[in-house]
Amino acid sequence: MFDKLHIFLGATVADAAARPLHWVYDKKKLNSYIRGKKNIAFFKQNRSPFYSIKTGEVSGYNDVGQVMFKTLTKTTNHKEVIKLFKKNIVKNFGPGSRYWKNLSLRKKYKKIKWKTAMKGPWIHQNILETIKNIKSNNSDQKTKKIIRTVANSKISEQFAMAKLKIIELADKGDKDPVNTFLRNNIKNKYFKDAIHNIKKVKKIKSKPHNFVVKKFGKACSYPGTFNGAIHAIITSKSFKTAVVKTIKAGGCNCSRANFVGAYFAAYKGLKGIPQDWIKKTNPAKSIMKLIA
Repeated sequence: MFDKLHIFLGATVADAAARPLHWVYDKKKLNSYIRGKKNIAFFKQNRSPFYSIKTGEVSGYNDVGQVMFKTLTKTTNHKEVIKLFKKNIVKNFGPGSRYWKNLSLRKKYKKIKWKTAMKGPWIHQNILETIKNIKSNNSDQKTKKIIRTVANSKISEQFAMAKLKIIELADKGDKDPVNTFLRNNIKNKYFKDAIHNIKKVKKIKSKPHNFVVKKFGKACSYPGTFNGAIHAIITSKSFKTAVVKTIKAGGCNCSRANFVGAYFAAYKGLKGIPQDWIKKTNPAKSIMKLIA
């Protein structure tokens, strides 16, 4: 069950590396924070303008994966996984959790002038919707709908599947996973949008990464987050280079970093993830225990 766990580790480490500078959309502020700094990964001081957690912890994006990881370590019965996962999502993000503690303030962020980062993790809108869906006792037939709620929409589901296919190719040793994905799915209507966007990224491959991310969008929404990550992947040769590039581009770096980190962990293997970065990542300890 856990023979591919290094890929999840890659996503986790990349997320943690980017997290202290998460959601810094103001380029001038971001540049002022990192100017003259030799190392910008695992930034010691929180600079996210919305929320503050300790360096080494992961964002809510990756924490959903941590919930699934913990779920899989608790049961070997595949029929019980979805049921237990839903229960654990509510436990980790719902009433009584550290995420839920900040909910009232979190709901105001679009209505007030945000002045300082709140203490504690940030719960994402899609997780709020997921909890509401789970607590309404949906049947197994509605599992796909719940998964789409986590992924926000059908288009999010499709781009997520495209990511998984590219990561799978990288894990299998394909020398050029992104282009192989293009060739394999050029006539696949399901991946029409993903194919179209990869082509758009390739047309401006030579442009600076910051320019590309700004052009396609710095936010966590698709297709922008997918495009930014693809550009980091096709213009980088290592895990570290790609993640640092992702951080420097600003905005929702964590959503892009998870894909970038998982890809390079699949492509280069466990040895491709910087060992000192693994040590700085809090959730990595429990993952490493299960990596053969």
